[in-house]
Amino acid sequence: MIVAETKRLIITKFTLDDAQFFIDLVNTPKFKLFIGDRKVNTIDQAKARINNGHLKDYKTLGFGFYKLHLKAENNKPIGTNGLTKRDNLELPDIGFAMLPEYEGKGYGLESSLAILDLAKNNFNLKKIGAITKDNNVASIKLIEKLGFNFIKMVKPFEDDSELMLFAKNL
Repeated sequence: MIVAETKRLIITKFTLDDAQFFIDLVNTPKFKLFIGDRKVNTIDQAKARINNGHLKDYKTLGFGFYKLHLKAENNKPIGTNGLTKRDNLELPDIGFAMLPEYEGKGYGLESSLAILDLAKNNFNLKKIGAITKDNNVASIKLIEKLGFNFIKMVKPFEDDSELMLFAKNL
């Protein structure tokens, strides 16, 4: 199901048929370094993560992480962008990741602008957060370019690592 469209991208909901793409995306070196090792290596593991994460969020939150398709390459899946509401954070937050060959080409900015528009106009959110590791320079640049401001360091997950928390009023 198409959620949004930009000049170069079609943004759709994930389905269980996206299991192989999900495996490919979450096992890229930068995803593992900056987001974490999801330990998803089989189709069954990927389907379980999609079902218990993405599909559950669509039903319970009304939003979630979406798949990005590149129009110029026959709608090939190239990454993800979307929103989630984590138990340990006050605000819903935006997150994004691209396959390595599509990083640095502006797809993160383009898709994030569409997601922020959905957040404001479709999901009626007033404020959005963003979290990232302090060594993820590309992510920090994008978050700041989107108009987010640094708030504080937080430890939202069990691994006890500190992350930068940003926020933006919509």
